[in-house]
Amino acid sequence: MNIHEYQAKALLKGFGAPVAEGVAIFSADEAEAAAKSLPGPLYVVKSQIHAGGRGKGKFKELGPDAKGGVRLAFSIDEAKAHAKEMLGNTLVTKQTGEAGKQVNRLYIEDGADIERELYLSLLVDRTVGQVAFVVSTEGGMDIEAVAEATPEKIITVAIDPDAGVTSADLAKLTAALKLEGEAAADGEKLFPILYKAFVEKDMALLEINPLIVMKNGRLRVLDAKVSFDNNALFRHDDIMELRDLTEEDEKEIEASKYDLAYVALDGNIGCMVNGAGLAMATMDIIKLYGQEPANFLDVGGGASKEKVTAAFKIITADPAVKGILVNIFGGIMKCDVIAEGVVAAVKEVGLKVPLVVRLEGTNVALGKKIINESGLDVIAADDLDDAAQKIVAAVKG
Repeated sequence: MNIHEYQAKALLKGFGAPVAEGVAIFSADEAEAAAKSLPGPLYVVKSQIHAGGRGKGKFKELGPDAKGGVRLAFSIDEAKAHAKEMLGNTLVTKQTGEAGKQVNRLYIEDGADIERELYLSLLVDRTVGQVAFVVSTEGGMDIEAVAEATPEKIITVAIDPDAGVTSADLAKLTAALKLEGEAAADGEKLFPILYKAFVEKDMALLEINPLIVMKNGRLRVLDAKVSFDNNALFRHDDIMELRDLTEEDEKEIEASKYDLAYVALDGNIGCMVNGAGLAMATMDIIKLYGQEPANFLDVGGGASKEKVTAAFKIITADPAVKGILVNIFGGIMKCDVIAEGVVAAVKEVGLKVPLVVRLEGTNVALGKKIINESGLDVIAADDLDDAAQKIVAAVKG
C-alpha cells in the first residue's frame, strides 16, 4: 500500500525526522490559510498523487508550456494561483502513463535553501536477507538513470537485524553521502530513525529523494515515498486509515477485498493462475506468442469457490480483456474448486470472450468433468504451451 508524500512526512516526523512545515489542502479556497500558516516567504506547492516525476510532469488540460506538478511560489497570492490551476486537473508523469492521475489534493510546504541533493532509500535486500540503505550523492535524479550511467555512485549498506544501525554503519553512510559537520551529526541521528520507522511500520520501501543539505549545513527530508507490506497491514490500523482509494485501480481494490494478488496491466489477455511463479510464467509465455497479459492474478493455494468466482468477475470487468486464460496446477489448490468458481462466475456475468482452461494436478479429472458438463464454450488445453497458443490464436480471431 502506498501513501501520499505529506502522509509519509508526518509519519517520519513522528519518529523524529527533520521535515519542513507544511499543510495538505483539498480545495483552492484553503490555499491562502495554508500559506499564511507557514514561515515563508518561499512556498512549494506539490501535487499529491501516487507517482514519481511530478515536477517534470505536465497537466493534460493546461498545455505543454504550463508548469509541472511541483511549483515554487514567492508569495501567498502565487501559491493560491498555483493551487487553483493544479487542483482537479490531470497530471501526466513518466510513472502514470498517458492516462495520468487527477490531482485531488496538494501539499503546500515551506521552502528550503538547498546546498546539495542526496538520495536515500531503505528496502529489503533479498540477496542478503536484510534491510538495507541505498544511498547516493546524486539526489534529485531518477535512481535508475544513476545506476545505469554511474553505478559506482550508488552505495548499499545492509543492516544486521540483531545489531541494528551500528556506529560502523553510520560511518559508511556518512562517508558515502560525503556529510560533514552538522550534516554528519544530523545523519547520525537520522539514519537510525529511518531504520526504526521502516521496521516498526512494516514498510516495503522508504525513499527520500532528495534528502537535502541546506545552506545552513543541516539535513532535511525534502521528499518522501513510502510503501507498506500489505501482508502486515492487519496490525497497523493507523496506516490503513491513510489509504487513498482514489489513487488505486478499482479492480485492484475489489481484489483486495478477497485477498487476491492482483495487478492490472495494459494487455488484452486476462489470466487466472495459482502461484506467483506460475503466474509470471503464464504472462511470459503469452508475450512469447505475441500478445500481452491484462493482469497478474494469483488466486493462491487456499482459494474457495467464492474467491475464484470473484477473481473471474474482476477479470471480465476489464473492457480491455479480449480473452481469458485459466492456468491451474493443483496442489493445495484443487482443480474442482477452480472449475466450480469459473462455472459460477460465467453463469452470473456471462462469457463474451474466448476462454481457455488448462487444469492439472489435484482432482483434475473432477475439475475437467465440471467444466465439460457445464455447457460453457471453453477451449481445453493440455499444458501451458498449448494453452498460451490457443488463447493467443482465439484472441487474434
